[in-house]
Amino acid sequence: QVQLVESGGGLVQAGGSLRLSCAASGDTICISAMTWYRLAPGKERELVAAINLGGTTHYADSVKGRFTISRDNAENTWYLQMNSLKPDDTAVYYCVPSSVPGTECFGSWGQGTQVTVSS
Repeated sequence: QVQLVESGGGLVQAGGSLRLSCAASGDTICISAMTWYRLAPGKERELVAAINLGGTTHYADSVKGRFTISRDNAENTWYLQMNSLKPDDTAVYYCVPSSVPGTECFGSWGQGTQVTVSS
């Protein structure tokens, strides 16, 4: 499976920006898509954004127009650019791979990265 390391979170004021990184290692050829999820206190885990290896993206309505998911295949790294941050964006953010059919890409959760947005 792949190993995932999320980074880039922090404490920002509302309206600020952060760029989250997801570094993948191991058998990364198994990755067909990457999805950013977030988990906030008292909330269910929420799909935030996703991208497949062809570049097609999907965003939750709550972040559309503010967040951008991208990838750097040369570095096996995926990013989530977060602009115009709101307090409701406060959560731990995780990146989760989708597997190429016939593979089992996801081994375990990364540590996540905490995003805290103050009002």
